[in-house]
Amino acid sequence: MLPVVTRRLIVPMHERLMRRPTLRFARELERSQWWSPDQLRAFQRAKLRDLFLHALTNVPFWRDRLDPARFHLEDADPLAVLRKIPLLDKTLIRESLDDLVWHGAPGGIHRFTTGGSSGEPLVFYLDRRRQAFDQAARIRTHRWFNVDIGQRELYLWGSPIEQQRGDRIKRWRDRLFNHRLLNAFDMSPRRMDSYLDAWDRFRPTCLFGYPSSIALLVEHAKSRHREIDLRRLRAVFVTGEVCYPHQRKTMGEYFGVPIADGYGGRDAGFIAHECPEGNMHITSENVIVETVDAAGNETAPEQTGEIVVTHLDAYAMPFIRYRTGDVGRLKPGRCACGRGLPMIDVVEGRTTDFLYLPNGTVKHALSIIYPLRDMDGLRQFRVTQHEDYSVTIDVVADDAVVRISRETVMKRVRPVIGDDVGLRVDMVERIDTTPSGKHRYVISHAQPVTVGSTEDHRAE
Repeated sequence: MLPVVTRRLIVPMHERLMRRPTLRFARELERSQWWSPDQLRAFQRAKLRDLFLHALTNVPFWRDRLDPARFHLEDADPLAVLRKIPLLDKTLIRESLDDLVWHGAPGGIHRFTTGGSSGEPLVFYLDRRRQAFDQAARIRTHRWFNVDIGQRELYLWGSPIEQQRGDRIKRWRDRLFNHRLLNAFDMSPRRMDSYLDAWDRFRPTCLFGYPSSIALLVEHAKSRHREIDLRRLRAVFVTGEVCYPHQRKTMGEYFGVPIADGYGGRDAGFIAHECPEGNMHITSENVIVETVDAAGNETAPEQTGEIVVTHLDAYAMPFIRYRTGDVGRLKPGRCACGRGLPMIDVVEGRTTDFLYLPNGTVKHALSIIYPLRDMDGLRQFRVTQHEDYSVTIDVVADDAVVRISRETVMKRVRPVIGDDVGLRVDMVERIDTTPSGKHRYVISHAQPVTVGSTEDHRAE
């Protein structure tokens, strides 16, 4: 389909049929991104007050938490009220799901689940308003890289929802939208050869997918000495997991276009996206982002903490002070791109992506990833830390070079985890992705040692 036809006819018609004002929201976001931080903050206050009043009136769960006698919602500063509200986490959502939903949402409520890569999948509900705002935010950030509605977008993606696109109607819809989906669940060498062929037939304007999957495809193309047609390509958009520096370098050198990182989730929404200047901007017209410490207290400016999100347009199921399980830090100042949107530092990873040592030391995942990925002969690996703090490393060796041994892997890892942690290395033929299609280098099931508990742990 010609991009102009998709942009001017197909997409507007589709959004009208879906009862989503996506394109109007996108036009509004084009203007508001240039507002000053003070203007954006005032806009947030107005939307947050409306969200509070809606939740108080229509959602039983929030009716209990937003007691008007306590908070004086109509008169108080809504941002000050927000900071007093207890945090919302996945456990509480599971326990109170029925009371969290507004069944009267225009256009109905629509059931979704998270991918479950960090634990049990979460069931939640969205309405058309929330869907439209998230999609409008995505349209805006694509335009930052000169990619507009209707231009060819290739997806290297995989999840239970996207995998259902095998039916004829959805395949036709993708064609009308100029989308093409490649399954990130199946990254065998033979399948990746077919993906490279599909690329040359499709010749996308942009590529969208998991950074680990895209980097794997690049490495495969390089191993095949395969040069694909990049003449139309303008940007590579990555999301769904942390984009590590070595992955960004691999993709950037091969594609020769900007690699733009996006941060968000099915549950929390479209939270932030990288601009051409390399800063990640929060979509502050739609979300308020806080960072908190382990006790749930707000962290100081530029201090790393867990990311907590309030989605200002989630009316079917209000996500107010929702703990994402991700960590990062808010970044002061204003970007050289001129946008007034606040910035967040690169997200460091899931809270479970740290290694916890019995002496209370916390190790970032990169501390063990770097020594492993630099080993000759190690093609793929996964580090799993168990509840007893012991570590298992699954290793896929590259038969094209001198085969590595368990001993050489252990020698690299011991300086990171120390001598007191149990360590096992398993040589395996392959490492499967998680059920959500993502590849997690480090998975930790251990809990951080609290102050004063070290001796008790050692005595067990």
